[in-house]
Amino acid sequence: MDNLPQDWIALASLVFVLGMKHGFDADHLATIDGLTRYNARSNPALSRLCGALFSLGHGSVVLFIALLVSTLAAQWKVPEWMAVFGAWVSIAFLLTLGVVNLSAVLRTDPTHLVQPVGFKGRFLGSLQRTSHPALIALVGALFAFSFDTMSQAALFALTATQYGGWAHALTLGLLFMLGMLVTDGINGLWISRLIRRADQSALVASRVMGLVVSGVSLLVAFFGIAKFISPEIDAWSDGKELVFGFALVTIIALSFVCALRLTRRPALA
Repeated sequence: MDNLPQDWIALASLVFVLGMKHGFDADHLATIDGLTRYNARSNPALSRLCGALFSLGHGSVVLFIALLVSTLAAQWKVPEWMAVFGAWVSIAFLLTLGVVNLSAVLRTDPTHLVQPVGFKGRFLGSLQRTSHPALIALVGALFAFSFDTMSQAALFALTATQYGGWAHALTLGLLFMLGMLVTDGINGLWISRLIRRADQSALVASRVMGLVVSGVSLLVAFFGIAKFISPEIDAWSDGKELVFGFALVTIIALSFVCALRLTRRPALA
Protein backbone atom coordinates (compact mmCIF):
# COMPACT_ATOMS: atom_id res chain seq x y z
CA MET A 1 0.00 0.00 0.00
CA ASP A 2 2.95 2.37 0.27
CA ASN A 3 3.35 2.58 -3.55
CA LEU A 4 -0.18 3.09 -4.82
CA PRO A 5 -0.80 3.55 -8.57
CA GLN A 6 -0.85 7.16 -9.73
CA ASP A 7 -3.30 6.52 -12.58
CA TRP A 8 -6.88 7.09 -11.39
CA ILE A 9 -8.44 4.05 -13.08
CA ALA A 10 -5.69 1.76 -11.79
CA LEU A 11 -5.98 3.26 -8.30
CA ALA A 12 -9.77 2.88 -8.24
CA SER A 13 -9.52 -0.71 -9.48
CA LEU A 14 -6.89 -1.55 -6.85
CA VAL A 15 -8.96 -0.09 -4.00
CA PHE A 16 -12.00 -2.12 -5.11
CA VAL A 17 -9.90 -5.30 -5.22
CA LEU A 18 -8.38 -4.45 -1.82
CA GLY A 19 -11.91 -4.13 -0.45
CA MET A 20 -12.78 -7.58 -1.79
CA LYS A 21 -9.59 -9.04 -0.33
CA HIS A 22 -10.26 -7.29 2.99
CA GLY A 23 -13.67 -8.96 3.08
CA PHE A 24 -11.93 -12.35 3.11
CA ASP A 25 -9.99 -11.43 6.27
CA ALA A 26 -10.19 -14.33 8.72
CA ASP A 27 -11.46 -12.02 11.47
CA HIS A 28 -14.30 -10.90 9.21
CA LEU A 29 -15.16 -14.47 8.29
CA ALA A 30 -15.13 -15.64 11.91
CA THR A 31 -17.39 -12.85 13.14
CA ILE A 32 -19.84 -13.14 10.24
CA ASP A 33 -19.89 -16.89 10.87
CA GLY A 34 -20.82 -16.28 14.53
CA LEU A 35 -23.51 -13.69 13.72
CA THR A 36 -25.00 -15.93 11.03
CA ARG A 37 -25.08 -18.99 13.29
CA TYR A 38 -26.68 -17.01 16.12
CA ASN A 39 -29.56 -15.91 13.88
CA ALA A 40 -29.87 -19.06 11.76
CA ARG A 41 -32.74 -20.61 13.75
CA SER A 42 -34.61 -17.61 15.10
CA ASN A 43 -34.37 -15.36 12.02
CA PRO A 44 -33.13 -17.15 8.87
CA ALA A 45 -33.77 -14.12 6.63
CA LEU A 46 -31.59 -11.89 8.83
CA SER A 47 -28.88 -14.55 9.06
CA ARG A 48 -28.41 -14.38 5.29
CA LEU A 49 -27.88 -10.61 5.53
CA CYS A 50 -25.33 -10.63 8.38
CA GLY A 51 -22.33 -10.40 6.03
CA ALA A 52 -23.82 -7.46 4.09
CA LEU A 53 -24.81 -5.58 7.26
CA PHE A 54 -21.36 -6.16 8.76
CA SER A 55 -19.60 -4.76 5.68
CA LEU A 56 -21.91 -1.73 5.51
CA GLY A 57 -21.02 -0.83 9.09
CA HIS A 58 -17.33 -1.45 8.45
CA GLY A 59 -17.41 0.58 5.25
CA SER A 60 -19.11 3.55 6.91
CA VAL A 61 -16.07 4.01 9.15
CA VAL A 62 -13.75 3.70 6.14
CA LEU A 63 -15.74 6.48 4.44
CA PHE A 64 -15.44 8.67 7.54
CA ILE A 65 -11.68 8.15 7.73
CA ALA A 66 -11.26 8.83 4.00
CA LEU A 67 -13.20 12.10 4.26
CA LEU A 68 -11.37 13.17 7.42
CA VAL A 69 -7.91 12.45 6.00
CA SER A 70 -8.67 14.14 2.68
CA THR A 71 -9.87 17.24 4.56
CA LEU A 72 -6.72 17.37 6.68
CA ALA A 73 -4.36 16.43 3.83
CA ALA A 74 -3.00 19.96 3.48
CA GLN A 75 -1.87 20.04 7.12
CA TRP A 76 -0.88 16.38 7.64
CA LYS A 77 1.25 13.79 5.91
CA VAL A 78 1.48 10.08 6.63
CA PRO A 79 4.70 9.46 8.64
CA GLU A 80 7.24 7.37 6.74
CA TRP A 81 7.31 4.79 9.53
CA MET A 82 3.58 4.09 9.22
CA ALA A 83 3.84 2.06 6.01
CA VAL A 84 6.65 -0.14 7.40
CA PHE A 85 5.05 -0.56 10.81
CA GLY A 86 1.66 -1.29 9.24
CA ALA A 87 3.19 -3.89 6.93
CA TRP A 88 4.79 -5.78 9.83
CA VAL A 89 1.59 -5.61 11.90
CA SER A 90 -0.30 -7.05 8.93
CA ILE A 91 2.32 -9.78 8.43
CA ALA A 92 2.15 -10.78 12.10
CA PHE A 93 -1.65 -11.02 12.06
CA LEU A 94 -1.70 -12.92 8.76
CA LEU A 95 0.84 -15.45 10.01
CA THR A 96 -1.06 -16.00 13.24
CA LEU A 97 -4.47 -16.22 11.59
CA GLY A 98 -3.10 -18.55 8.91
CA VAL A 99 -1.68 -20.94 11.51
CA VAL A 100 -4.72 -20.96 13.81
CA ASN A 101 -7.16 -21.46 10.93
CA LEU A 102 -5.05 -24.29 9.52
CA SER A 103 -5.09 -25.83 12.99
CA ALA A 104 -8.88 -25.41 13.12
CA VAL A 105 -9.26 -27.38 9.88
CA LEU A 106 -6.98 -30.16 11.10
CA ARG A 107 -8.49 -30.39 14.58
CA THR A 108 -12.21 -30.09 13.76
CA ASP A 109 -14.12 -33.35 14.05
CA PRO A 110 -14.96 -34.74 10.57
CA THR A 111 -18.68 -34.66 11.47
CA HIS A 112 -18.65 -30.90 12.22
CA LEU A 113 -18.40 -27.81 10.02
CA VAL A 114 -15.09 -25.95 10.24
CA GLN A 115 -15.59 -22.52 11.83
CA PRO A 116 -13.18 -19.69 10.92
CA VAL A 117 -11.06 -18.40 13.80
CA GLY A 118 -10.54 -14.68 14.42
CA PHE A 119 -9.18 -12.44 17.18
CA LYS A 120 -11.00 -9.11 17.10
CA GLY A 121 -14.41 -10.63 17.67
CA ARG A 122 -13.38 -11.95 21.07
CA PHE A 123 -13.23 -8.38 22.40
CA LEU A 124 -16.81 -7.58 21.37
CA GLY A 125 -18.46 -10.04 23.77
CA SER A 126 -22.26 -10.11 23.66
CA LEU A 127 -22.43 -7.72 20.70
CA GLN A 128 -21.83 -10.72 18.46
CA ARG A 129 -25.01 -12.32 19.82
CA THR A 130 -27.52 -9.87 18.43
CA SER A 131 -30.55 -10.06 16.19
CA HIS A 132 -30.83 -6.34 15.47
CA PRO A 133 -29.60 -5.18 12.03
CA ALA A 134 -28.23 -1.90 13.45
CA LEU A 135 -26.15 -3.75 16.05
CA ILE A 136 -24.77 -6.14 13.42
CA ALA A 137 -23.67 -3.08 11.43
CA LEU A 138 -22.19 -1.63 14.64
CA VAL A 139 -20.05 -4.75 15.07
CA GLY A 140 -18.69 -4.17 11.55
CA ALA A 141 -18.03 -0.52 12.36
CA LEU A 142 -16.10 -1.41 15.52
CA PHE A 143 -13.96 -3.79 13.48
CA ALA A 144 -12.82 -0.86 11.33
CA PHE A 145 -11.10 0.80 14.30
CA SER A 146 -7.91 -1.20 13.77
CA PHE A 147 -4.50 -0.12 12.54
CA ASP A 148 -4.63 -2.04 9.26
CA THR A 149 -8.04 -0.72 8.19
CA MET A 150 -7.39 2.86 9.27
CA SER A 151 -3.93 2.97 7.68
CA GLN A 152 -5.26 1.62 4.36
CA ALA A 153 -8.08 4.17 4.33
CA ALA A 154 -5.67 7.00 5.18
CA LEU A 155 -3.16 6.02 2.48
CA PHE A 156 -5.61 5.74 -0.39
CA ALA A 157 -7.44 8.91 0.76
CA LEU A 158 -4.18 10.87 0.70
CA THR A 159 -3.35 9.50 -2.74
CA ALA A 160 -6.82 10.53 -3.96
CA THR A 161 -6.29 14.17 -2.98
CA GLN A 162 -4.01 14.72 -5.96
CA TYR A 163 -7.08 14.27 -8.18
CA GLY A 164 -9.18 16.95 -6.54
CA GLY A 165 -9.79 16.36 -2.83
CA TRP A 166 -12.56 14.87 -0.75
CA ALA A 167 -14.83 13.78 -3.63
CA HIS A 168 -12.18 11.43 -5.00
CA ALA A 169 -11.36 10.14 -1.51
CA LEU A 170 -15.07 9.46 -0.96
CA THR A 171 -15.23 7.59 -4.28
CA LEU A 172 -12.34 5.35 -3.25
CA GLY A 173 -13.96 4.75 0.13
CA LEU A 174 -17.18 3.71 -1.60
CA LEU A 175 -15.28 1.37 -3.92
CA PHE A 176 -13.50 -0.20 -0.93
CA MET A 177 -16.84 -0.68 0.83
CA LEU A 178 -18.41 -2.12 -2.33
CA GLY A 179 -15.59 -4.66 -2.59
CA MET A 180 -16.18 -5.73 1.03
CA LEU A 181 -19.93 -5.84 0.46
CA VAL A 182 -19.47 -8.29 -2.39
CA THR A 183 -17.28 -10.75 -0.48
CA ASP A 184 -18.78 -10.40 3.01
CA GLY A 185 -22.32 -10.45 1.63
CA ILE A 186 -21.72 -13.63 -0.33
CA ASN A 187 -19.93 -15.16 2.65
CA GLY A 188 -22.95 -14.58 4.90
CA LEU A 189 -25.23 -16.24 2.34
CA TRP A 190 -22.83 -19.17 2.00
CA ILE A 191 -22.49 -19.76 5.74
CA SER A 192 -26.27 -19.76 6.16
CA ARG A 193 -26.46 -22.38 3.40
CA LEU A 194 -23.82 -24.54 5.09
CA ILE A 195 -25.69 -24.39 8.39
CA ARG A 196 -28.94 -25.47 6.73
CA ARG A 197 -27.25 -28.36 4.94
CA ALA A 198 -24.58 -29.72 7.31
CA ASP A 199 -24.30 -32.90 5.19
CA GLN A 200 -21.10 -34.51 3.93
CA SER A 201 -20.76 -32.10 0.99
CA ALA A 202 -21.12 -29.10 3.30
CA LEU A 203 -18.52 -30.56 5.66
CA VAL A 204 -16.04 -30.90 2.81
CA ALA A 205 -16.88 -27.41 1.51
CA SER A 206 -16.18 -25.82 4.91
CA ARG A 207 -12.77 -27.51 4.96
CA VAL A 208 -11.98 -26.32 1.44
CA MET A 209 -12.61 -22.71 2.39
CA GLY A 210 -10.79 -23.08 5.71
CA LEU A 211 -7.68 -24.34 3.92
CA VAL A 212 -7.91 -21.60 1.28
CA VAL A 213 -8.25 -18.79 3.83
CA SER A 214 -5.37 -20.21 5.86
CA GLY A 215 -3.19 -20.76 2.79
CA VAL A 216 -3.79 -17.29 1.36
CA SER A 217 -3.06 -15.66 4.74
CA LEU A 218 0.27 -17.50 5.00
CA LEU A 219 1.15 -16.84 1.35
CA VAL A 220 0.59 -13.08 1.66
CA ALA A 221 2.52 -12.97 4.94
CA PHE A 222 5.53 -14.85 3.53
CA PHE A 223 5.53 -12.68 0.41
CA GLY A 224 5.51 -9.55 2.60
CA ILE A 225 8.50 -10.88 4.53
CA ALA A 226 10.29 -11.72 1.28
CA LYS A 227 9.87 -8.12 0.08
CA PHE A 228 11.59 -6.83 3.22
CA ILE A 229 14.40 -9.39 3.03
CA SER A 230 15.09 -9.19 -0.72
CA PRO A 231 15.43 -5.82 -2.53
CA GLU A 232 15.14 -7.73 -5.82
CA ILE A 233 11.71 -9.13 -4.91
CA ASP A 234 10.63 -5.71 -3.66
CA ALA A 235 11.71 -4.08 -6.91
CA TRP A 236 10.09 -6.81 -9.02
CA SER A 237 6.76 -6.47 -7.20
CA ASP A 238 6.68 -2.66 -7.39
CA GLY A 239 3.76 -1.52 -9.52
CA LYS A 240 2.12 -4.97 -9.57
CA GLU A 241 -0.21 -4.39 -6.60
CA LEU A 242 -3.33 -4.59 -8.77
CA VAL A 243 -2.18 -7.81 -10.44
CA PHE A 244 -1.37 -9.47 -7.11
CA GLY A 245 -4.61 -8.32 -5.51
CA PHE A 246 -6.70 -9.53 -8.43
CA ALA A 247 -4.85 -12.87 -8.45
CA LEU A 248 -5.55 -13.46 -4.75
CA VAL A 249 -9.20 -12.55 -5.07
CA THR A 250 -9.49 -14.82 -8.12
CA ILE A 251 -7.95 -17.76 -6.24
CA ILE A 252 -10.31 -17.27 -3.30
CA ALA A 253 -13.33 -16.73 -5.57
CA LEU A 254 -12.62 -19.90 -7.57
CA SER A 255 -12.21 -21.88 -4.36
CA PHE A 256 -15.44 -20.39 -3.09
CA VAL A 257 -17.25 -21.44 -6.28
CA CYS A 258 -15.90 -24.98 -5.94
CA ALA A 259 -17.04 -25.11 -2.32
CA LEU A 260 -20.43 -23.71 -3.28
CA ARG A 261 -20.87 -26.39 -5.94
CA LEU A 262 -20.22 -29.01 -3.28
CA THR A 263 -23.07 -27.65 -1.16
CA ARG A 264 -25.41 -27.91 -4.16
CA ARG A 265 -24.98 -31.64 -4.41
CA PRO A 266 -28.05 -33.55 -3.23
CA ALA A 267 -27.80 -34.59 0.39
CA LEU A 268 -27.20 -38.31 0.86
CA ALA A 269 -30.02 -40.23 2.47
